[in-house]
Amino acid sequence: MIASETARNVLNFVLFQAGWFACVLYPNLLGAGIVLLFLALHFALVSQHRFTELQFIGLGTVAGSILDGIWFRTGILDDGTGGVALTPPWLVAIWAIFMTTLSHSLDWVSRKVWLPFVLAPIAGPFAYWSASQLGAVELPSLTPSLIALALGWLVVFPLLLYARRTLYPELVR
Repeated sequence: MIASETARNVLNFVLFQAGWFACVLYPNLLGAGIVLLFLALHFALVSQHRFTELQFIGLGTVAGSILDGIWFRTGILDDGTGGVALTPPWLVAIWAIFMTTLSHSLDWVSRKVWLPFVLAPIAGPFAYWSASQLGAVELPSLTPSLIALALGWLVVFPLLLYARRTLYPELVR
């Protein structure tokens, strides 16, 4: 494990960004496999409460994957194939690597009660829009899709931070 909190946060941020790009550039099992390697690095070098953080990551990955699944089934998102039965593995992987940031490089967002409500409805949809620009996903009706994504992130992001604080307090600094 890396001793410096700053170094752990920088590595966590780099692993997340690299994982996001791997999944968006390779929206298949390759991208998800790369994220699995990054998650192993995260747990080996960054995580201080491995089992607890694994539980938190699992909770958020399931919640986020369900939300993405709803967006696919309602037409907010499209993968270009005309229908997705389950959330694609590369998007599940993005949720998993994203969840690592909530206790590390994005922990600062939770320090102001109002900040998640301001950042999430902007940053969440921006990530999906960026993925659409790189061809990983489609936003069939741009404005309605972005509004739905913003509303979803407005709800899910603060709830994830609340779950971390109440269910996994050892992850809160």
